Amino acid sequence: MTGPLAGLRILEVGHILAGPFAAMLLADLGADVIKIESGAGDLSRDVGSQVVGGHNVYFASLNRNKRSVGVDLGTPEGQEAFHAMVRDAHAVIVNMRPSTIRKLGLDYRTLQEFNPTVVCVAVTGYGLDGPEAEWPAFDYVVQAGTGLAAMSGDPDGPPMLAGYSAVDNSSAIMAALGLLAKVHEGRGGQVDVSLYDSMLSQLNYKAAAYLNGGPPPARHRAGAHTFYVPAQLFETADGWLALFVTHDEFWRRLCAELDEPDWGSDKRFATMHARFANREALLALLGARLRTDTAVAWAERLRPLGLAVGAVVSLDEALDSEQVKRRGMVVSVDTDEGPLRLLGSPIRFEGTELTYAPPPHLHEHTDELLG
Repeated sequence: MTGPLAGLRILEVGHILAGPFAAMLLADLGADVIKIESGAGDLSRDVGSQVVGGHNVYFASLNRNKRSVGVDLGTPEGQEAFHAMVRDAHAVIVNMRPSTIRKLGLDYRTLQEFNPTVVCVAVTGYGLDGPEAEWPAFDYVVQAGTGLAAMSGDPDGPPMLAGYSAVDNSSAIMAALGLLAKVHEGRGGQVDVSLYDSMLSQLNYKAAAYLNGGPPPARHRAGAHTFYVPAQLFETADGWLALFVTHDEFWRRLCAELDEPDWGSDKRFATMHARFANREALLALLGARLRTDTAVAWAERLRPLGLAVGAVVSLDEALDSEQVKRRGMVVSVDTDEGPLRLLGSPIRFEGTELTYAPPPHLHEHTDELLG
């Protein structure tokens, strides 16, 4: 592997999403990630039915650029083989329940005997310790338990879940960051990342408002922002438009382009606080105006003014867009049956071109690494 993290060796023990995605983010940047799999391996190898070149597509999206080793951590022989790999590793990343982590000896307290500078990252649902530590955790359950689901959706509708694994993915990023911070320190130790904490931390300004005397966050129609107005989705003559106005000058530019300059100086709307206080009146006027043209047309008219605006598109439309093509966000990995197309790393380095290898077949590198 090449890249900024070339020379960094990471052992990964886990299933499905948060742990594997964290390790893949690091593998994409050049780290040597060795995936420890026993039996049938990572459960995500059997998620979905799409296969390209012998590779499960779901599994491939989280496990490219890695090597797979068959080790049964429940046996003395497996433990011995694992400890041998720990001696040469910089970090171990695990996503399992705390009791399983300790039972299999995947914590720093156990592994420091074999490598005192190894960094052990535990990705769990609710943390390594405490009365909730052993609760079963799943992305959607954590969305429900942190308040995210309750604050999502229209005021008169049911609570809503994000349309993707928001908790798992964000926890993976936190785990990768924590791992690199501890490796940089050079001392070894335990890193504790929970799905619950990771999701809660992203509710930053909403939580801060409540913690400092404000009311609990309320839902607003069309996903409207708590403080900024207008900042939400708007129905148009064809499709929906996302529009985000942050300060007064942008509001005046919007009004001028809408041929409604008086709105820009109207005392009800002229300032950020006034727009917040008169939200419903503003949205009624603006909503009616935006319904006179299409979302694409509005985006083309308003974007040159410096406004943050865009038409709502589907994932397939986004993946086929010029923006994705120019940024090279869709990459192809060669397989025996042709290209396997995946999303690339969002992290770029000037002068460095990232490379992408196929995900490993189950236990593919056992002989190579264990002899």
